[in-house]
Amino acid sequence: MARIRRSPANKGRKLPGEILTTQEITALIRACGRGPSGLRNAALIAVLFGAGLRVSEALDLRPSELDLKNGTVRVRQGKGDRSRTVALDSSAQAYVERWLTTRTHIGLNGRQPLFCTISKGAGLGSRIDSSYVRRLLPRLAEKAGIERRVHPHALRHSFATALAHEGKPLPVITAQLGHSSTAVTDRYLSKIGPADLVALVRDRPRLAEATELASG
Repeated sequence: MARIRRSPANKGRKLPGEILTTQEITALIRACGRGPSGLRNAALIAVLFGAGLRVSEALDLRPSELDLKNGTVRVRQGKGDRSRTVALDSSAQAYVERWLTTRTHIGLNGRQPLFCTISKGAGLGSRIDSSYVRRLLPRLAEKAGIERRVHPHALRHSFATALAHEGKPLPVITAQLGHSSTAVTDRYLSKIGPADLVALVRDRPRLAEATELASG
């Protein structure tokens, strides 16, 4: 049976390209907690930011599509049915490795999505719906004391902006994001406002605390 995906309530609306700071992303991860679901959600946030994936791409991932030795992620079916291999930030990888260990301990295997449900019984190992992530992030933001709107695409946009600020070539950013052309990426990055740029410049490097947090 084909999987039915729910469209976000804001589909078709042009929303501002918000940029989250490293401190805000770290605060989101801290707000996840240290139980199994918290470790899963922390790893998911780290992947959304540390690889710049769309939320649907992250939720479709299988453990076998991670190459942790080389620090890459294989996206089987991105937008437009295009596949691609992208880099995974090393600090984000620390969260993923911890979640993989937890997955094994709670009885999950490689046949199930990387980020799956962990409820005991029939729901164990099912794919998470993207609507769950859209509801999760505002709750975490409130818990973390972040007053602006936080949504999955803000993590992707923050990642793209960071790469641009670091001077990465536009074709590299395009390939990482899975855009159809550099023109699309150029329009994507043109939404950055001056205040966001100031915050980004003052906030480098990305997820500097991640490895320490994951091992704590």
